[in-house]
Amino acid sequence: MSDISQQLTEQISDARASGTALAIVGRNSKTFYGRGIVGDALHVGEHRGIVDYQPAELVLTVRAGTPLEEIEQTLDEQGQRLAFDPPHFRGASIGGTLACNQSGPSRPWMGSVRDMVLGLRLINGKGEHLRFGGQVMKNVAGYDVSRLQAGAMGCLGVITEISFKVLPGPAASHTVILGGEDPGAAVSIMNRLSARPLPLTGACWLAERGVGRLYLRFEGARNAVHSAVEQLQQEFPESESMRADDNFWHRLREHELDFFDTEETLWRFSVGAARDLLPDVPEDEWLIDWGGAQRWLRGSAYSLDELNASLPVGAGEVSAFRRGDREGEVFPELAAPVKALHTRLKEAFDPDRLLNRGRLYSWL
Repeated sequence: MSDISQQLTEQISDARASGTALAIVGRNSKTFYGRGIVGDALHVGEHRGIVDYQPAELVLTVRAGTPLEEIEQTLDEQGQRLAFDPPHFRGASIGGTLACNQSGPSRPWMGSVRDMVLGLRLINGKGEHLRFGGQVMKNVAGYDVSRLQAGAMGCLGVITEISFKVLPGPAASHTVILGGEDPGAAVSIMNRLSARPLPLTGACWLAERGVGRLYLRFEGARNAVHSAVEQLQQEFPESESMRADDNFWHRLREHELDFFDTEETLWRFSVGAARDLLPDVPEDEWLIDWGGAQRWLRGSAYSLDELNASLPVGAGEVSAFRRGDREGEVFPELAAPVKALHTRLKEAFDPDRLLNRGRLYSWL
């Protein structure tokens, strides 16, 4: 156990003895996400560094406070990468990325951060430093606690160390742009291309200056990328190729596109890739990513409940990704059995409800 891990364990034990709530603070890149922060700050951002890296095995183990930039630099030296292409949001760490379940534009084709986790170490609300999983993919009995941390927002414990799978970087990358597409047609094209054996790793539609544009990224072996681009250009003769120095995908991942430059609430739809858009919502208020499965809507006139009620049962869910008011719920209401499961997990890992109290749900 590192010195910082020992300090964190002691701080949590002391907080439990005094009944003090703790707010886990990493690198402050996603303070806007989730409900308001409650409790004394428990700083974990300095618990950083690479513990073990085996390029031949495609496995990396790091302390949770390690910045993504540092991890990606190490991987790039070996021609490897994080498959889930996580957003940095001005200095994000790998622990915060897992806790908030953040993945970038390649997620539907390359996998999510959750998919890549092999194991981790965690300090629970009892002050116990526990290890779950390992450094290889395998089936486990009971809950896969390592992957339960994806999106748990720190409510089950403080992640101290993570082992995860990495992948080789692509030999080639090329982006094709289709102009003039409306969102419905764009979603149809995305779904059609996703069903074909193409090296697709990005599919995004947005309206720019009143014109809908569909961005399609192909990555992988040079021959495969070249063949895919040729096919698309034959199918869509009016298509354009993106400049090699264009950083569209970076700006999309980091929410630096003009679409995200708004003071209004930013709603995130996680839906079936073929779902229709909501009626009576202007097209330029939407951005469609992940081949149609992730959709962003701008607007403060909506409510969480009405947006979720607008989706057919089982069609997906809506959350408030970023908004000024963080007092109410930001994630959709859970069905009673799922809520009961969340409650039991919280009681097992943090019976005194010390860690990130209410950050995920007001009742958790």
